[in-house]
Amino acid sequence: MPVVGGGTVPGVLTVGPLQRAILRLAAPAVAMMACHFCFNLIDSIWVGRLIGPAALAAVSTGGFYVWILLSLGEMVEVGLIAVAARRHGEGLPEAAARAAGAAVLYALGAGAAVSLLGLALTDALFRLMTVPPEVARLGHEYLATWLLGGPLVFGFFAVEATFRASGDTRTPFLLLAASVLLSVGLDPLLIAGLGPFPKLGVEGAATASVMVRGGGFLIGVVIALERGLIRLRAPDWRAVPAVFRIGAPLSLAGVLLSVIYMWLTRFTSRFGTPALAALGVGHKVEGLGFIAISGFALSASALVGQNLGAGLEQRARQAVRLTIRYCLVVTVTTAVAFLTLPGTLVALFTSDPAVIADGSLYLRVIAFAQIGQTFEIILEGALAGAGYTFWPQLASTSLTLTRVPLAAWWSATFGLLGIWLALSVTAVARGVAMTVFWRSGRWQGRRV
Repeated sequence: MPVVGGGTVPGVLTVGPLQRAILRLAAPAVAMMACHFCFNLIDSIWVGRLIGPAALAAVSTGGFYVWILLSLGEMVEVGLIAVAARRHGEGLPEAAARAAGAAVLYALGAGAAVSLLGLALTDALFRLMTVPPEVARLGHEYLATWLLGGPLVFGFFAVEATFRASGDTRTPFLLLAASVLLSVGLDPLLIAGLGPFPKLGVEGAATASVMVRGGGFLIGVVIALERGLIRLRAPDWRAVPAVFRIGAPLSLAGVLLSVIYMWLTRFTSRFGTPALAALGVGHKVEGLGFIAISGFALSASALVGQNLGAGLEQRARQAVRLTIRYCLVVTVTTAVAFLTLPGTLVALFTSDPAVIADGSLYLRVIAFAQIGQTFEIILEGALAGAGYTFWPQLASTSLTLTRVPLAAWWSATFGLLGIWLALSVTAVARGVAMTVFWRSGRWQGRRV
């Protein structure tokens, strides 16, 4: 193994064929993103089939604040990957473990704060979205239950980042996969009250998600401690500002995206409860492509972080190029599926013909955004791995904000189609913007 920078040993991602490294990281990372995605997907499928369209719309609208919670949790994940991967690349595993310890403790506190804020604002959030009373009532039940597990969800993001920064995506994937399988079984039991379980309705779906995610966090902490990847007794609190500085722009962009979707429900609700349900269903089906993109982006982030830490800038560039090519194979396929099989995909969630019609329109329009999102999200991950996030996220945020006036304008002109067009066009524009930032090379030489 080569030696760099004063005799330190480079991280495991700095040597060997890049193709193998990308796929070795991306395959479990994609599977891991699929697991994260599946929690709300499972909730939506069981609720839509066991309760009905109003409950499905409630889980979808309540899920927008859950998305805020997850976006804030990703702040710790993105920042810790950049910091810990750089330490591993420099041959300093003990420093990486101490940074991870501080990040885990910080994540638990931040998760508690975000959950308490959410509980205080729940009623105001549903008033903001102007949803029908039945949707608001059911959404309140779902969201309030989900928020109780906020600290553990935040903590899992930190544990997940700890493993991934060291080059290990297999362990967190196994934890998540087990959690998803448990959720598949627990959801219908707690929703419908089968056997000895109480009938909790939409609360049962949230309860199942919280239980399995919390269990995954606790098991992950134990494994990370045994492997020496986390030092809870000697946390490096100096790493927390860097974790926050690097992760906050990307995280806050995700929060803004959630808030934008909440605001878009005000326009969507004018077209009825089926349109609201279709917005949620379409957003979840769109996530099929997002799973692959985000998994490859996490791979790119770790590769860029370690290789820049080892002084291998050209290898980092080549890793990003190859990652985009591999991901396009997946996203072109999903785009074709959205164009040709939209009704079949939406029917997985509901048999309501109005929801299927509105959801099919969503998928046909959003199909064109799949390619733009490939460049957007992977290059965001690469730039985050380099520690360069502020300006890219400022541009991305500005483009995201334009969704509100565009949706207001185009919905008045084209109806529901106008809202779906606002989502698709801005997604493509963000992809173009991230490409410009990456090619500019301004991320070179960033200190982490």
